[in-house]
Amino acid sequence: MKKILKVFVIVLIIALVAIQFINRPEKTSSLEITSDDITKQLNVPSNVQGILKRSCYDCHSNQTVWPWYSNVAPVSWLVAKDVREGRKEMNLSEWGKLSDNKKSKLLSDICEQITDGEMPLKPYLIMHSDAKLSEEDKKTLCEWAESEMNKLESGE
Repeated sequence: MKKILKVFVIVLIIALVAIQFINRPEKTSSLEITSDDITKQLNVPSNVQGILKRSCYDCHSNQTVWPWYSNVAPVSWLVAKDVREGRKEMNLSEWGKLSDNKKSKLLSDICEQITDGEMPLKPYLIMHSDAKLSEEDKKTLCEWAESEMNKLESGE
């Protein structure tokens, strides 16, 4: 039994090392803040910018900061998948390319998802405790999102 366990552990270690060289996920990121960024498209006060950058930008912008563990498979696959899906749902770096209807919907979703505790994702918060939103953060984001949504809907 000990010999089987030892062989299993050795095979597992070899497999973990081997997958580090197979199917490495693409990790794109940019330090550039383009004219399409939400901070260039809407009135985003500095306190709101701080919350967005701390709690949202890693998964919902092109300015992802890839942590060390995003280089270690199989975790790297999960992190890259979360970022791809996050950007697909809402990319704050591409805000200017969206229709006004889509922008209004996303502003509404921001408030709904943070109020319901759906965002930031729980697994993300395990390694990024500073991204946790306080009740004051949630209130600030919701008030800002609702204000910007009203401006969009009224054509301002």
